[in-house]
Amino acid sequence: MMRKILIPLHDGEIAPRFDLSSEILVVGCTSQGKIEQEKMLILPGPSAERICHMAMTEQVHTILCGGIEQEVYEYLTWKKVEVIDDLIGLAANVMQRYLSGRLQRGDIVSAE
Repeated sequence: MMRKILIPLHDGEIAPRFDLSSEILVVGCTSQGKIEQEKMLILPGPSAERICHMAMTEQVHTILCGGIEQEVYEYLTWKKVEVIDDLIGLAANVMQRYLSGRLQRGDIVSAE
């Protein structure tokens, strides 16, 4: 079964704030952590509501993000989406750490 991960971006890095990103990366990976597909989506403008809607539409399992409002965090977790927040780093590096099972809330991820 493929798991989907959503990452709000800003210039290839994790966006500092979830609600200020209009570039969204959706990654599909296997249970063994192999990336099967990557899709870049561009929103007409930054919006927490649009990103949440996209997460539901894309059937996302996990969101890796920077800062996120408590209300949005609670909504996503209520919808059974895992949210790992307060992350800093290049999206590719954060994704690799996540896939290796070593990513935690608040991590600052540099090249590994």
